[in-house]
Parts: sequence; C-alpha cells; structure tokens
Amino acid sequence: MKKYEYVTVHTGKFIGARSEDHRGIIDQYAKQGYRYVGFIPTKMSDYGKIKDMDLIFETDV
Repeated sequence: MKKYEYVTVHTGKFIGARSEDHRGIIDQYAKQGYRYVGFIPTKMSDYGKIKDMDLIFETDV
C-alpha cells in the first residue's frame, strides 16, 4: 500500500521568475524516505502561468 503527501508551493508573482523552493522540499522528503512522483497545478493565471502547485510524494506503508 502507498501513502501520499501533497505539499503546496507558491511560484511567485514575477513574470518569468524562477522558484527554487521545490528543490529543498524534494530533498527534505527524500531524506524521509519519500519518492517525488509529480505535480498538479492548483492555481493558474488567466494567461496559463502556474501560480501554485502541489508536489506529490509517495512512500510505502
């Protein structure tokens, strides 16, 4: 059986700005035995820019 964790990441307001917050979050969960499996955009601008997303992690229970 698998257990899933969802972590919301805000990408910021600046057009074209890079967010590197996800890297630290992925590393943190990897140390706890989780595997990064993907992301889901949860909030987008009118022009299709991702504003918020959930990072998805899985581990065996």
